[in-house]
Amino acid sequence: MKAAPLQDSSYQESPLTLHTSTGDIFGTLTLPKSNGAVPVALIIAGSGPTDRNGNNPMMKNESLHKLAIALADSGIASLRYDKRAIAESKAAAKSEADLRFDDYVNDAKGWVGLLRKDKRFSKLIVIGHSEGSLIGMMAANNNADGYVSIAGAGRPADKILKEQLDKQPQAVKDLSFPIIDSLVAGKTVSNVNPMLFSLFRPSVQPYIISWFKYDPSVEIKKLTIPVLIIQGTNDIQVSLEDARSLEKANGRAQLVEIQNMNHIFRIVYGDRNANIATYNDALLPIAEALTNSIVSFIRKLKP
Repeated sequence: MKAAPLQDSSYQESPLTLHTSTGDIFGTLTLPKSNGAVPVALIIAGSGPTDRNGNNPMMKNESLHKLAIALADSGIASLRYDKRAIAESKAAAKSEADLRFDDYVNDAKGWVGLLRKDKRFSKLIVIGHSEGSLIGMMAANNNADGYVSIAGAGRPADKILKEQLDKQPQAVKDLSFPIIDSLVAGKTVSNVNPMLFSLFRPSVQPYIISWFKYDPSVEIKKLTIPVLIIQGTNDIQVSLEDARSLEKANGRAQLVEIQNMNHIFRIVYGDRNANIATYNDALLPIAEALTNSIVSFIRKLKP
């Protein structure tokens, strides 16, 4: 029988569960050793099948787990979780046709409410990464003491999708752009070319419509709490322009640009291939400047 792995004595990790009407959502609470109440951060993962640790079936980099441990080392607790339909929270999935972007927002609000009731925590900060940035800013509104966006988009998803597809052959653009325009208008499309079916299949269109209607620059403007925006200069998925758009939208926000940090918090000096290689390397440390910026921001928040 194998012995259980030893935990670092400076923190403890334990499971935490959010009960919802469609099933349980599972998370991990990382709690630093302390004699009193400590700040707690809700960490929200990005898009696709990304789990609470920042991994998915195709890659393992432990980015969000490493962030949680780094925060614990500075006396800050955190809760990270598998979104509904992902990893351990798979059973909480609705059918694809019934899932909406607002479900993710409401789940995040549920976690906020759960953490707010916990006497172990002195203040609550929401941290959203990538797509989790938009989810986080909406969950934090009127609910949190501070909000942190890491590599968050500054434009609606339809504009970003068109920008990505713009690099495709003209035939792909001619087929896809009208579908995007229809979904922005709230109208589903029944006839989808097989070449685009994985992206615009009828069952996922209601979710896309619910996602397209939100503009991150509009949502972040609603926040009256302290806001920190963090963006790496070597991010091949989200641009500095996105971060600057968010900063412009919320005049009270603080923007930190971390030189050579990529989308998963690693410092990269090489080319695109070197950048992508880090996405599947769990041994690489995350950028110290990232942790330092978040810790400094949290410590300045009023209790």
